[in-house]
Amino acid sequence: MAEIIFTKMIQDAKLEHHWHIDSAGTAAYHCGDQPDGRTLSTCEKNLEVRGHHLKARQLTKKDFKEFEYILCMDQSNLSNIKRVTPEKATAIVKLLGSYDPEKVMEVDDPYYGGRDGFEKIFVQITRALKQFLQENP
Repeated sequence: MAEIIFTKMIQDAKLEHHWHIDSAGTAAYHCGDQPDGRTLSTCEKNLEVRGHHLKARQLTKKDFKEFEYILCMDQSNLSNIKRVTPEKATAIVKLLGSYDPEKVMEVDDPYYGGRDGFEKIFVQITRALKQFLQENP
């Protein structure tokens, strides 16, 4: 969801040439799969975009040099990422919530809940990414 939201923000701001956006999981559970249908429908409804071209992948060691920032959703992801961070990594690894003006540090995984959980995190992720973009134009 964060990749879809941030991509739309970057397109709207006409900053595509400044950013390379991608998302990856810390485990290989869903590699090759499209995002959850509830993620896609929430983004389509709120952003009028389609994200069905996305495919899940796992975080790799080269991501720590290829990307300036690696933003994660919760403490578990943060711990997993820090555990696999290569010695000469250059990426800044942080919780996305550290940019949330409302100081909600973790983005709850809505997978096992209803559609309202996806709407809730859409708002939270959007809020944090707006702040992130303001701080990192």
